[in-house]
Amino acid sequence: MSDSDTGSGTPPTAAPERVSGEAATGPEAVSGGAALPAEALRIAAGYAFAGPALDLGALLWDGRCLPDAQIRIPLPMLNRHGLVAGATGTGKTKTLQLIAEQLSAQGVPVFLADVKGDMSGISEPGAEREKVRARAEEVQQTWTPAGCPAEFLALGGLGHGIPVRATVTSFGPVLLSKVLRLNQTQEQSLGLIFHYADQKGLELVDLKDLRAVVAFLSSDEGKQELKGIGGLSSATAGVILRSLTAFEAQGMSPFFGEPEFDTGELLRTAPDGRGLVSVLELPEVQDRPQLFSTFLMWMLADLFHDLPEVGDADRPKLVFFFDEAHLLFTGASKAFLESITQTVRLIRSKGVGVFFVTQTPKDVPADVLAQLGNRVQHALRAFTPDDQKALKATVRTFPDSGYDLEEVLTALGIGEAVVTVLSEKGAPTPVAVTRLRAPGSLMGPVDADALDRAVRASSLYGRYAQAVDRESAYERLTAQEAARARAAGEAEPSPGRTPAKGRPEEETSVVQQVFASGVFKSLARSVGTQIGREITRSLFGTARRRR
Repeated sequence: MSDSDTGSGTPPTAAPERVSGEAATGPEAVSGGAALPAEALRIAAGYAFAGPALDLGALLWDGRCLPDAQIRIPLPMLNRHGLVAGATGTGKTKTLQLIAEQLSAQGVPVFLADVKGDMSGISEPGAEREKVRARAEEVQQTWTPAGCPAEFLALGGLGHGIPVRATVTSFGPVLLSKVLRLNQTQEQSLGLIFHYADQKGLELVDLKDLRAVVAFLSSDEGKQELKGIGGLSSATAGVILRSLTAFEAQGMSPFFGEPEFDTGELLRTAPDGRGLVSVLELPEVQDRPQLFSTFLMWMLADLFHDLPEVGDADRPKLVFFFDEAHLLFTGASKAFLESITQTVRLIRSKGVGVFFVTQTPKDVPADVLAQLGNRVQHALRAFTPDDQKALKATVRTFPDSGYDLEEVLTALGIGEAVVTVLSEKGAPTPVAVTRLRAPGSLMGPVDADALDRAVRASSLYGRYAQAVDRESAYERLTAQEAARARAAGEAEPSPGRTPAKGRPEEETSVVQQVFASGVFKSLARSVGTQIGREITRSLFGTARRRR
């Protein structure tokens, strides 16, 4: 979207039904000198917070902008999650940009999933134009062009940004089972495979490592390794291997590997105390929602696993914005949706706020929507029966108000929204039709060359830019299998080597040979575990990693 998102030449907001038709007699007044109506006063009072808050804009009443009635969100309530919704072109992307830059100014780190590639401008000062100045005057905003300290990330290095990767070991069996769409029995079998690899110190760095371990444990030699704890059937192993093949075909391979991205990097602040804005650039993979939705789930689970409980803090530790959230949920399995719901519900106590940005609330599952206490609803279109149905459903999700929301939501102009948030006491504020402020940062993408320069100048570039394919489970099992095959082809044991008592040398377990090798013993696991010590995993299946 362009700077026209802040244009003032918008259609008038539909007149709400007044609770009281009499004007207030108090001292509050709008710029023209007229006293605020009683209902407008009541709404404004609901947003008069004593503590730190983010400024969204000014109240719209009877088509007039009332700059003395400011609409805000309390900073401590940002970890109660939220929704920014609206039809294409209504200004919702600029709304999240407005919120993100104010969070940064308050010292709160922000994560933005940028699907369309138009959020990189948050790092640069905005351009002062006529429409921006007009909007600032309307809402009584002191507009100053300013960019935010930003880092740019790219999933698996696909696109402009610091490459983001995860090891299969860290990702864990639970999340991997959900994205592979395995049934309960297959998920349990995959968990058994991870348990074995964790216990024996076999590092699963990338997908070929997992494939090698599955193939080994379903072979004649490997079946004995799991016999005492349930075993792995050939049929189940085949399903898992086929699912991995399909998974790789969707472009997932670059995501798994090393160096693994430490999600603790998202919690940093700039030297001047402002929160760092981490922008995940996704234009290169926007046609593969399975790719980035998997990453988002892993990232939340990883943070949930490692962050301590903080309760009700005075400000969030981090706020996530998931732009184009419908891509996160479209086609997701029931198990995957249940994991999202559980993560959103529990991560609030870790000080992390989650905002979903999408077209209509119906894009978000009901169980997740119930966790979103802050709502910024831009205009909806009602051209078809399905649109009408979605409109009525949206209206039902708001608290009771004096507005005719069905009429209001179809008449909102660009950069206008219906707002309700949680007050400092945790209660919903009155529904307020709002003319939103203009972001101070650039409303548009940064030039690709400038973006690449910013990436190379990042302190993270040297740490994550170059992929590393070191020796792990695949290489070890392949080498040991070759050695076993050579040994099996010999007429008799090599000189100086004695077969194990009671069994021929060629029948010795491949994994036992791996464990006996000096090279294997000399390699410590990158996640800080030791050989023979099982990895500690959270209820989401993610592995604890060194911070």
